[in-house]
Amino acid sequence: MTVFDELKRRGLLAQLTDEEEIKELINNGKATFYIGFDPTADSLHVGHFMALCLMKRLQEAGNKPIALVGGGTAMIGDPSGRSDMRTMMTKETIDHNVECFKKQMSRFIDFSEGKALLVNNADWLLDLNYVEFIRDIGPHFSVNNMLRAECYKQRMEKGLSFLEFNYMLMQSFDFYELYRKYGCNMQFGGDDQWSNMLGGTELIRKKLGKDAYAMTITLLLNSEGKKMGKTQKGAVWLDAEKTSPYEFFQYWRNVGDEDVIKCLKMLTFLPIEEIEAMESWEGSELNKAKEILAYELTKLVHGTEEADKALSAAKGIFGGNDTENMPSVTLSDADFKDGSIDVIQMLVAAGLVPTRSEGRRAIEQGGVTLNEEKITDVKTAFTKEELAGKEFILRRGKKNFKKVIV
Repeated sequence: MTVFDELKRRGLLAQLTDEEEIKELINNGKATFYIGFDPTADSLHVGHFMALCLMKRLQEAGNKPIALVGGGTAMIGDPSGRSDMRTMMTKETIDHNVECFKKQMSRFIDFSEGKALLVNNADWLLDLNYVEFIRDIGPHFSVNNMLRAECYKQRMEKGLSFLEFNYMLMQSFDFYELYRKYGCNMQFGGDDQWSNMLGGTELIRKKLGKDAYAMTITLLLNSEGKKMGKTQKGAVWLDAEKTSPYEFFQYWRNVGDEDVIKCLKMLTFLPIEEIEAMESWEGSELNKAKEILAYELTKLVHGTEEADKALSAAKGIFGGNDTENMPSVTLSDADFKDGSIDVIQMLVAAGLVPTRSEGRRAIEQGGVTLNEEKITDVKTAFTKEELAGKEFILRRGKKNFKKVIV
């Protein structure tokens, strides 16, 4: 099975501009390709997983990845998939986020000896002369065609600023510069980036002639991949300080039944035949598949040791065994009011609910237990003396729990 065939078999590829040429480049390790990352936070999240795993797969097959960080375009903001304008960021914040990204990307991509590049488009965008840019690049873009692009159509009702209207030209110019400077002949992006990507391909051909070629591929279900990074509590980060390895493990352990095989195919490096054999699994076997997914991805991001700890903690919780590796919260004097604390405050302090009102609702709905004993009275409280020196497992629902230490 060729590299290209495996990518399709795993459900990673959707639209392509020239399948045969792309297949030739990828299978023979001749692709120098880029994927863009917006430095809008100081950590990547699980919504970036698909792109990172794809880069790793292609690099292992001899192709050269370029991770393009949008230090320049982040100062404008991509309107794709949005109904409002992004908040503008300072250069200092963007630079800090770029450094954080490289550390995390290095777990997936080998940057040694020129095997991969990390490039910041601020290096060319921030020094552009606007009049020269518009004269040189502007004539190659039809406003009528741009307004038909999905990324702009969805913003027209609420208003599309001219600032954002420039984004397609700037992203297209990125591909043009990467082609000229580094021989980048392929770009990957999400399904919401298709119009911008085609703009880059056409710009290269118009500026450099028909002999110049560039390929575009979109990642199947990448918009879903972005949603993967979001939960009701916020984003699931790759930074262990923001999302602990155990919480990261639990996030994947709790994916929906309908998503587990899809995630195993797209995000793990298990043999595709092994994953396809799981497609017939049901019930407890499907839970085993989720455990495999959680372990493999935690190992990929946080290493084998942390993955082992997370697996051990999860088994301890559900099997009643040692809970040494379970995430915990230690109550301090500030958590006690007049020497006592109610269960609602314990839920808030443990981060299991964001507010007291939600904690009250969880108890009233019968979803809170303390050491496997259901709490039915919202007024249940304990004195500091009753709790001193003890540990408890506080649970909200089946999937959210913390070890509470007093």
